[in-house]
Amino acid sequence: MPIHQNIIDNPKSERVRRVADLSNRRSRERSGRFLAEGPQSVREAVRCMPQTVTDVYVAVSDDPERSRLDPGLARHGYEGTPETMPDDVPVSALLSPIVAEAVKAGLYVHLCSAGVIERMSRDAQGIVAVGDMQATRDAMTGTVRETPGVGGLDGCPSLVAAFWQVRDPGNAGTVIRAADAAGCAAVVFVDECVDMFNPKVIRATAGSLFHLPVLAMTTEEFFIWCSERGLAVTAADVYGTPGNRPVPLPELLGGDGGRDADRAVLFGNEARGLPDDVLERSDTVVSIPIYGRAESLNLGTSAAVMLMSMAMSSRFGRM
Repeated sequence: MPIHQNIIDNPKSERVRRVADLSNRRSRERSGRFLAEGPQSVREAVRCMPQTVTDVYVAVSDDPERSRLDPGLARHGYEGTPETMPDDVPVSALLSPIVAEAVKAGLYVHLCSAGVIERMSRDAQGIVAVGDMQATRDAMTGTVRETPGVGGLDGCPSLVAAFWQVRDPGNAGTVIRAADAAGCAAVVFVDECVDMFNPKVIRATAGSLFHLPVLAMTTEEFFIWCSERGLAVTAADVYGTPGNRPVPLPELLGGDGGRDADRAVLFGNEARGLPDDVLERSDTVVSIPIYGRAESLNLGTSAAVMLMSMAMSSRFGRM
């Protein structure tokens, strides 16, 4: 699709209002659309799931003559502006490679004034994208179906990260990013969790939402899903139950088969952890040792430590 050369400059227009309203869950559900904000999220959506992106909105630059070899590009995965970028498009050196990828993918790109982008999102940093929620869910579901054995990477055991009733958008985004870094095959939001299309969630994933499947299901559906795929459910909990006591993480990883099992790691709610009935249904309960005086670790840190430990152990042997 060609870039729309007419600059959108009315912050009060109906189109701008509809995009801005995507910060509201009811508006997202009514329209079936979601908002990705900022260069990193938009770049990964365009690069990894272009079929889910309906529109890209980018701010025109006050200094279109800036060097196309801006040193900041390297930090964002670019060595320079792609040759496919039209010379007469007045966007910054940081955003022009993203626009070029969007154009190459055949996406609608709209030039906007800075005021319009600010009205759409205060966290835009010059660019936002609107995506189709159902197309994104379909793409994620298709990825799981097409990957044998759920999706162990590099010949390693499959690792799935699951989160029960995670409510905070920042936490949800952080744990998706941690799961992506650990090479997880999928993320599962279990029971009443925050909306994964909340802009705060997407922003906190730093693009990871578009790298791996993020599924939503009930507790019962989760245990059935794991059973059908041969995934042992490992619950992350400090105390466990009288019938299912926690095993320290180093002991689990050092035991026979501990590094080689296909596993779904289930983390609990930020404030309440996991209920006893869920712990009892889990194959194993595992805890992270605390060597200092801290009482506990927050959800994001716990997920990062446990998932990365399991990922590294499966690749390099006993830690």
